[in-house]
Amino acid sequence: MFWWFERGGQFLRYESRRTKDGVFELRVTSPEGAERVETFDDGDTLARRQLALEEELVAQGWNGPHGWNL
Repeated sequence: MFWWFERGGQFLRYESRRTKDGVFELRVTSPEGAERVETFDDGDTLARRQLALEEELVAQGWNGPHGWNL
């Protein structure tokens, strides 16, 4: 699943997914295109990190999340 946050006409994207190896990933792509990946052993830990990330982004003035599920 993908989500976007907007701030001042720029967009930050994050994706949560499970890899073929069973690892859970949180991929964050900055407006400049830099990407960072955090990995987790289970979906519950990933979900908690997603919520914390969203809170951090809102506190930094980002508007969202705006979602798109595949």
